[in-house]
Amino acid sequence: MAGLDAITLSVIQAALQQACDEMDLTFSRAAFSPVIAEANDRSDGIYSAVDGSLIAQGSQGLPVFVGVMQYSTMTVIEMIADGRCLPPQPGDIYIVNDPYLGGTHLMDVRFAMPVYRNGAIFCWLSNTGHWPDIGGAVPGGFSASATAVEQEGLRLPPVKLFKKGKLDPEIYAIICSNIRVADQRIGDIKAQAAALMVGQDRLFEILDRYGDDTVIEAIAELRARAASQMRANIRTVEDGTYCSKAYVDSDGVVDEPLTIALAIEKRGDTLTFDFSGSSKPCAGPMNSVLATTLSSVYLAMRHIFPDVPISAGAFEPLVVKRPEGTFLDAKYPRPVSGCAAEVSQRIAEAVFAAMVQALPDKVTAAPAGSSGNFALGGSDPGRGRDYVMYQISGGGYGGNIGHDGLTNGCSTIGISKSPPVEIMEQAFPVLYRHYALREGSGGAGRQRGGFGLAYEVELLRGQARASFVMDHGRFGPQGVLGGDDGAVNSVTVFRNGEAHVPPHLSKEQDIPLKAGDRVRVATPGGGGYGDPFRREPQAVLRDVSLGYYTPEEVAGKFGVAISEDGSKVDLEATARLRRAGNRAI
Repeated sequence: MAGLDAITLSVIQAALQQACDEMDLTFSRAAFSPVIAEANDRSDGIYSAVDGSLIAQGSQGLPVFVGVMQYSTMTVIEMIADGRCLPPQPGDIYIVNDPYLGGTHLMDVRFAMPVYRNGAIFCWLSNTGHWPDIGGAVPGGFSASATAVEQEGLRLPPVKLFKKGKLDPEIYAIICSNIRVADQRIGDIKAQAAALMVGQDRLFEILDRYGDDTVIEAIAELRARAASQMRANIRTVEDGTYCSKAYVDSDGVVDEPLTIALAIEKRGDTLTFDFSGSSKPCAGPMNSVLATTLSSVYLAMRHIFPDVPISAGAFEPLVVKRPEGTFLDAKYPRPVSGCAAEVSQRIAEAVFAAMVQALPDKVTAAPAGSSGNFALGGSDPGRGRDYVMYQISGGGYGGNIGHDGLTNGCSTIGISKSPPVEIMEQAFPVLYRHYALREGSGGAGRQRGGFGLAYEVELLRGQARASFVMDHGRFGPQGVLGGDDGAVNSVTVFRNGEAHVPPHLSKEQDIPLKAGDRVRVATPGGGGYGDPFRREPQAVLRDVSLGYYTPEEVAGKFGVAISEDGSKVDLEATARLRRAGNRAI
């Protein structure tokens, strides 16, 4: 590190991070759609001009986009080099959402902009935003029964949406002609572009202050240190092979579960991930493209080793064998709308279930692992306009060695949050009749899982179509080391007063609704960690006093007897319950 002292290195690292954070903030504050402006379903980063590798990403961006934008930027660079894309000029911004070109699903739209210094590209800035609609068979893009990607929406290869800083009206017209509520997209498009411009301004300030050569040296050193730090963490794992399985409810077309079979081999300072035993490519939209599969592994390891800085270097010791011939390596024209929001979280769950065997003090039981994708599209007669509402929801996190799981946490793959009820009711013709913690949904354990969310939304006027692509409706989030699974996801639609449960439990599309119809959703709780009969009785008493469980429930789940007035633990009865369960008090 000749000529670069530790303090300067730390300051440049923080400055790059701050530039990405400002891009994130700009994007959310300027966007029109609640899914971006309120839920923060977006991410921004800085990427290498040579190979698109990650340099820095915003701390409040979705972790699943960490690896995805790296591969997407790399693909843009490769396509420019071999003539499949027009060469860039200053002020150009490429748009791309093709899942097979380093992406996720079609609704995640990526912008990529070259940053020039002294006539050459210094780096790329890229961001991703979840657009509430991208066309396709159903409003919102989550077509639960799609059998080809064309049914999911408009697919864009890398094309220049902005040329020398000006929006290309022809490309923009093509986009607007293929999506719903097109008049509202201009706000999100300009917000996405503005975020990149803010990032460029901040990057120039860093380069002007420290010099291009110093910043280049710092970026290389930060990458090397991230790799070294990840390798040091991996060396704490005992050599061996750790296996696990996770399950997707169904693909939305064939009502059979899909299996993610994982074997992690640890040798020295490297982890090798093998998914070759997983299910074959599926008919419905629960296939995962390679970039999403890789990114899912990376984000899972970030959960386990959060101290490692976000950089391409952190991924170098993680070797993922290409899962060819499985649903985790989708090829055109396989549908993929569920890959980023749902399958990615099953992949992370498989990583947790394997790694908890090696690192029980660092890894949690399975989290809720579903983004709760609920799209509602229709026409609002009160306002005389069409709309597409997209609702994401949280769930419980798994317990760990020292704590109960987080209640109503965000999805495993992101830091996005549920849009506020008040915002949704202002923007769309709906009323939330119920929005509360889902008591009892956490898996029992020495450290119990966190609780999910329960909500019910009513359509107030007009007609609409509802679609769901969720998961964990058949299998609850896995408990570990003797802990119980969390509660499963539940969806019920009330039409004309009659209850309808989707045949695939967590997936269905195009359910017609009229004013007065309601949708009720209960999200999963996290898995339990450790033997439930070893949970401290006073902790169980506190759960009962807060209304999380009833006295009858804790007797069976935790082997704890609560006095008739609910004020204390009956120790003698508790001892009998635990002896009867062949477990120690």
